[in-house]
Amino acid sequence: MQIRRLGWAGIELESQGQTLVIDYVLGWESIEPFIGPPRTPLLPSTEPGKAVGALVTHLHTDHTDASAIRSALSPGASLYRPRTMEGDFMEVAGVAGAEDELTKEGVQQVHAEAWDSFEIGPFTATAVPAVDGFGDPQVSWLVEAEGKRVLHAGDTLFHGSWWLIQMRFGSLDAAFMPVNGAIASFPHRQPASGIEASMTPEQAVAAARVTATRKLVPIHYDGIHEPPAYEQTGEIMDRLEAAVGEVNDLELLVMDEGSTHEL
Repeated sequence: MQIRRLGWAGIELESQGQTLVIDYVLGWESIEPFIGPPRTPLLPSTEPGKAVGALVTHLHTDHTDASAIRSALSPGASLYRPRTMEGDFMEVAGVAGAEDELTKEGVQQVHAEAWDSFEIGPFTATAVPAVDGFGDPQVSWLVEAEGKRVLHAGDTLFHGSWWLIQMRFGSLDAAFMPVNGAIASFPHRQPASGIEASMTPEQAVAAARVTATRKLVPIHYDGIHEPPAYEQTGEIMDRLEAAVGEVNDLELLVMDEGSTHEL
């Protein structure tokens, strides 16, 4: 299985000549009034219109880009995503934009609950538990192909289901973990908590250790830094290297945007 990093949280997996995209975005105009344009590259899939499926961890628009997803999918292919959120305007404000755009773009969708599994071409994708920093529906995705297991953790918080994931699936060949430890203050979630809304470098390493991960790939960093609306934590790479150095049999694999890695 080959992995290509597409930018921010986006990745593309390839197996047997077929591709699957996860948290694939090419822009996040709907949230730019709060955090500005992306500061790091957002790259297109290698073969637009050919992906056998798309997965999203949650429907914030820096993880769900309806037009990009539609352009990536092959005819008849689906987007696999968490359940629809219900509530009043302020409750659903963080996901309503992506929901509307997915409908407008005519993206075929499959809703997933934790532990649901799907056969998507040569891939088996399982939604596993995750916890969103703002209370919106979120899953992580565990994808298996060619005897390899990859976890994509979106922008989850640290949570108590890492142990269950390890018990049910065994060791992971690679885990894509958010590491920016963001402090956020958004209009629809006030008062602001003043604590991290995504995992810190140390928490990402802890999750990798619990899940018996061989390669930790940091994602979800450097692309957004717009205090006070969204402020990433400091010294990310130094802290990752220090924390990984304390864990046996764990490798830190830093992938630049556009780079590929063969598992």
